[in-house]
Amino acid sequence: MDVIATAQARREALEAAHPEWVPRTLAGALDHAVQRFGDRPLVIGDEITHTYHDVQAWSRGLAAGLLGAGIRPGDHVAVILANYPIFVALKYAIARVGATCVPINFLLRAGELAYILEQSDARVLITMDRFREMDYLAQLDAIAAGWRERAGGDRFGKLAHVFTFTTGEGPTDPAARTIDDLVALGAGRADELAALEPASAPDGPSDIIYTSGTTGSPKGVLLAHDMVLRTAYASAYWRAMADGWRIQFALPMYHVFGYVECLMAATFVGGAIIPHLQFDPDATLDAIERHRAHDLVCVPLMTWKVIDAQRARPRDLSSLVAVFSSGGMAPPEIWSAIRETLGAPELTTAYGMSETTASTTCTLPEGPDVMLSTTNGRLKDAGVAGDRALGGKLAIYKARDPQTGAELPPGAEGELMARGPIITKGYYNKPEETAATFTEDGWLCTGDVGTIDADGNLRLTGRIKETYRCAGETVMPREIEIVIETHPAVAEAHVVGVPHGRVGEVGCACIVPVDPLAPPTPEDVIALCTRELARFKVPRHVLIVRQEDLPRTATGRVQKFKLVEHVKPLLNPDQPTAVPVA
Repeated sequence: MDVIATAQARREALEAAHPEWVPRTLAGALDHAVQRFGDRPLVIGDEITHTYHDVQAWSRGLAAGLLGAGIRPGDHVAVILANYPIFVALKYAIARVGATCVPINFLLRAGELAYILEQSDARVLITMDRFREMDYLAQLDAIAAGWRERAGGDRFGKLAHVFTFTTGEGPTDPAARTIDDLVALGAGRADELAALEPASAPDGPSDIIYTSGTTGSPKGVLLAHDMVLRTAYASAYWRAMADGWRIQFALPMYHVFGYVECLMAATFVGGAIIPHLQFDPDATLDAIERHRAHDLVCVPLMTWKVIDAQRARPRDLSSLVAVFSSGGMAPPEIWSAIRETLGAPELTTAYGMSETTASTTCTLPEGPDVMLSTTNGRLKDAGVAGDRALGGKLAIYKARDPQTGAELPPGAEGELMARGPIITKGYYNKPEETAATFTEDGWLCTGDVGTIDADGNLRLTGRIKETYRCAGETVMPREIEIVIETHPAVAEAHVVGVPHGRVGEVGCACIVPVDPLAPPTPEDVIALCTRELARFKVPRHVLIVRQEDLPRTATGRVQKFKLVEHVKPLLNPDQPTAVPVA
């Protein structure tokens, strides 16, 4: 059977298993999957595998503990966890009590964490004690002294409890309450939980996922249970996942890519995830071989490193059917390299954002390779999960003239606008940012520039917004500029994203010094950013510039798109740069 016929047969099997769309909560969807796939693996690890039944029981125990901690429907639970199996159980546990999950990027530093804890109105924080070089308990000491006794203390008035997950990467803190303490709070609450679960609404909020804000402060994207599940089903349907599909990834599940496109999508076909705590190309290849993974999901930087590692030491990848590599436009040669080195016959790339729940366009796994290198995919059909009013899609796009706002004809380049049932309703407690992001008739202004042709193929060509993507992470330049401008020798800082072949884009900080004869050293700027910001936000390049050389509008605003073109010839994309431009 050829690739086209195989993909279509798998979609038909998925439709037969889901003849109609039934709105559910995340926990309800897990319970439904348990009825069909209870003894199958859901989370596969090198040392232990958790079945659907295991995760269901685990999530119920954690949910009862949340009830014991006073969590009720509508409350917010913040989570700082890498891709440990407990992340999966907690995601479903929070849904069981009708609460909203606030997954936090575990790379954030103390100041960044403090902002999200306060802005999200979190009632409970569940955090790792340590992970890699990060000490989260020390961060809490810095932003909420006395948290062991009083949780949020004086600073975070709504934070009532902090529970820690011990990673084993250092000594334990005997004064910190643990996950076991959380579970103990749930003793005798099984009946209360069982009575509460049916009251949860599929259209209620499931997640607040923080992304970069236009003013330099992150904003919490509101997602609902049904939005997440429809998007996950559409991913399984469009990518033609087979029964028992096993997805290998190191993408963090605090992002919609790992959460929706991997974890949630797999459950519709009784599949499993093989999540890694951190990305390592050799470990990735070893896991594909050991666990017979069918699908590898990466951003292009990861994909290249996996290709290099396979070339250096080949493994048996005969189980690998698909590679999903996405996160901006990848260089065209990556697709032939995947075919030649990894051997997967089905390749896909996509486009989406947190505000659209996950990807809204995707190439067809059976489609021609030219679409991989020339587009970001077609508007996805969603099968039974689709909106009939939108022709079976979950989101539609149009391009508009960024100056006049006029809708443009198919194929014309303009700002991409999106609408549909999986588009967020807005940002948590940010009415001004929400209003600025949507038109009066409900279209999401993505801030991306591109084209949509008559067949629904989308192609990114640039951006109006200032954000850029570094190794799959969204970066807001103003957030970095605020930090750099605290340096006493800096008068102005202007950060732009510049192209990089492996990670998509990296930051370039253009600095106007207070005294041109005594500029800050680039090393000091980098050190300052490293102390205050997650590492993906730290600029790779630092340039000292003259104020008069900055391209500006008539009102004095720096034109970032022109600044990018000005600095690109000065940079070596393969080497960090720290040179004066003036």
